[in-house]
Amino acid sequence: MEHTEQPTPKEPEPRVHPTAELKGCRLAPFVSIGERVVLREVTVGAFTYFERHSEAIYTTIGKFCSVAANTRINALEHPIERLTQHKVSYRPNEYFRYLGVDNAFRERRQAKAVTIGHDAWIGHGAVVMPGVTIGNGTVVGANAVVTRDVAAYSIVAGSPARVLRPRFPTDVAARIERLAWWDWPVEKLGIAIPDMQALPIEAFLDRWEGESG
Repeated sequence: MEHTEQPTPKEPEPRVHPTAELKGCRLAPFVSIGERVVLREVTVGAFTYFERHSEAIYTTIGKFCSVAANTRINALEHPIERLTQHKVSYRPNEYFRYLGVDNAFRERRQAKAVTIGHDAWIGHGAVVMPGVTIGNGTVVGANAVVTRDVAAYSIVAGSPARVLRPRFPTDVAARIERLAWWDWPVEKLGIAIPDMQALPIEAFLDRWEGESG
């Protein structure tokens, strides 16, 4: 393949807006965290970005994910089986001296972590409920409420979210999975981007499946 110029990666340091609030998070290179995003114990893969006013807790999210504004990943659970579902029962420290956080309830929340694969798009205002796994290449529509696992390369929407259609035919999706382009070195990715822009998906796969390195 002929390329007139070698693309040069920019600085890989994650970019975090000064109004964002992060606690116990791990950010990979090229991650971008937008205005007033709140993340708690979230692992974010390379090139993934969060737009403004999004929130996530107890989540592992893959590479190249697009998280739109006003989303909520792993929405808060309340102990509705108790006398009161109010946080006074699990965060009494906010109201009473000498009463600490309910660690058992916290561990219950942590046990229902959310996992999102690579190249997922979480649309504006979407909500992902506790314990859900979202596969590679998925699209979650705006304002969807995801209550169950989403298979790779599915497009889902609605409340509760339901599958509208696959993003690609099964054989094409399988080829993309095998290609695992999200794991390519950044230099190779830069070279491939013009082909991503110009070629139909199957032509792109034909060209790049045999490339190594």
